[in-house]
Amino acid sequence: MTFVSFAEEVKNEAAHYKPENSACRYAELAALLCMGGSIILGPKQTTGIEFSTSNNAVARKALSMWMRTFSIRPEVLVRQGLKLRKKNIYILRVIPSHESTHILEELSLFPHAGEFHNLQLKKTDCRRAFLRGAFLGGGSVNQPNGDYHLELVTGNEIFAKRILKIMRHFRLPAKITDRKGEYLVYLKEGNGVSSFLQYIGANQAYMKFESVRVLKDMRNNVNRIVNCETANLQKTVDAAIRQIQYIYTIQEAGLYDRMTMKLQEAAKLRLDHPESSLSELAEFSGLTKPGLMHRFKKIADIAKTIEGQRKNEN
Repeated sequence: MTFVSFAEEVKNEAAHYKPENSACRYAELAALLCMGGSIILGPKQTTGIEFSTSNNAVARKALSMWMRTFSIRPEVLVRQGLKLRKKNIYILRVIPSHESTHILEELSLFPHAGEFHNLQLKKTDCRRAFLRGAFLGGGSVNQPNGDYHLELVTGNEIFAKRILKIMRHFRLPAKITDRKGEYLVYLKEGNGVSSFLQYIGANQAYMKFESVRVLKDMRNNVNRIVNCETANLQKTVDAAIRQIQYIYTIQEAGLYDRMTMKLQEAAKLRLDHPESSLSELAEFSGLTKPGLMHRFKKIADIAKTIEGQRKNEN
């Protein structure tokens, strides 16, 4: 059984989302080809393009959008996966010609790739289509039960900044960085990743992400509560041990009976209930918690005075 990553699930679903209109189809196709394609230079200043992907659904989506938009039919090639890399590589190749050159200019892929002056990117649905194409062409996202991380990788800085601008238009907390000549536009926050999946039309992936995220957050909250309770329990135990040690110090010095009745009452309460918290001791005795704290502080002061005198004698 072949393992399908969450990123592949998202791409498979987004690849079946149909653009709302021709303007959105242009935007999605342009982003897809700019992200995963490379320009082919031909004779007489003609240009073509070659697009490659390991995702069959993405390849079919690219071919379908191209055929619905332009009359030139791309060559379709399949490069068999190697033994260590079982996935096939699907290649769409448009041979350089004057017509293909004009098409690439229409898509803003040549000569100034990434600027997209010819696309209608002021419309919300076209912006969403543009992000969908960018993700299909060069996006990835972590499994929802791991660290939240979604990224779009391109070698074109202008294109990367356009992606960043559109993501921020949707109030997504995206950031950009460069790594070895490539530009990464990324999200590292759960709400941002979740919203991005919705924007590109991957609703099933969004539901899966959210369900896993809710369970993950619940587990984290439970762990925080347990850790907090454990820390509080340790503080209670440490405080009780210190108080008992102070009482023993006073007893060994023969000064226990010289303490006031209030302090003796507090000392007896602690010795009778060595594992109880201060709140529980207050409940047992009918005293207030601040009142008990004050008494234990007095006992501590007496014990520390005794310990100080012993050090001076030595």
